[in-house]
Amino acid sequence: MNIKVVGVVGAGVMGRGVAQNLAQTNHQVILLDNSEKALEQAKQEIKNNIRFQGFFNKKDLDIPDDILQRIKFSTNYQVLKDAEFIVENVTEKWDIKKEVYAKIDKICPQDSIFAANTSAISITRIASVTNRASQLVGIHFMNPVPMKPMVEMIRGYYTADTTIETAKQLLAQMGKECIIVNDSPGFVSNRVLMLTINEAIFVLQEQVATAAEVDKIFKTCFGHKMGPLETADLIGLDTILFSIEVLYESFNDSKYRPCSLLRKMVDAGLYGRKSGQGFYSYG
Repeated sequence: MNIKVVGVVGAGVMGRGVAQNLAQTNHQVILLDNSEKALEQAKQEIKNNIRFQGFFNKKDLDIPDDILQRIKFSTNYQVLKDAEFIVENVTEKWDIKKEVYAKIDKICPQDSIFAANTSAISITRIASVTNRASQLVGIHFMNPVPMKPMVEMIRGYYTADTTIETAKQLLAQMGKECIIVNDSPGFVSNRVLMLTINEAIFVLQEQVATAAEVDKIFKTCFGHKMGPLETADLIGLDTILFSIEVLYESFNDSKYRPCSLLRKMVDAGLYGRKSGQGFYSYG
C-alpha cells in the first residue's frame, strides 16, 4: 500500500516534525491544529529546519518552499476526510486526546489507519473511544523527527497485523525502521526514560549536583549523547510532567511521583528549548 495523503493532528514540536518528514519524502500532508498561531509557527519552524538540514547535507538539498507546498495547514477537521493515514500528536492529556479521536473517527474514511504518537498513554485505551480499534497503532516518534531513523511502535490489544504492516510501510517510506512492543503505559522508552529524568530532577533539587554535572556524568561515564536534563529540555518539561503523571496514575506506584521542582518549573513556564529556558538557557 503506497500511502500518499497523511493527516497530522497537532502542530507542536512533534507534529511539525512528522509533517516535515512526510513532506520531505513526497507525501501530501494535512497539518491540523486548532490554533492559527500554532500553524504559522509550524510553517516557519519547518522552513528553518529544512534550511538548517541543508547545511549538513549538501548532496540532497531540499528547497523549503517546495516542501511546504506539500503541506496543507488547516484548523478545520473536515479536511481530513480524504486522509489515508492519521498521525495524532496532541497534548498528553486524556481528556483532550479522547475528544480528538471521537471527532476524527467520524470524519475519516472507514479504512483509514490512526497512529497515536503518544509517549505514555495506553494505545488500547485510545482505541476504546473509536470504532476502529483494529486500525489503531502507537507510533512513538523520537525528537527531532526528521533526524531520528528509529521509532517505537506499539501494538494495542486489538491492533491488527495488517495495521502493523501498513504502518511499517509508511515508516519505510519516511526512511525509518521500528521496534514493535506490546501496550503498556509508557511502553519501553518512556517508562524507563521518564523515571530517569524525574530522578535526575530530584538529584538537582536536593543539590547533590548541578544540572551540568548530572548531564556530564551520563555523557562521559555512559557514553550518552545527551544527559537526562538536556533531554528533558529537548522534549519539553510540560510533556515530561504530563507523561510522568500518566505513569503515576496508571501504575499507582510512588516511584513515578513527579518531582516538585518539575511542577514548579512547568508552572513558571520554563519548558526547555521551546520556551527558551529550562534547566539551561537557549538564547
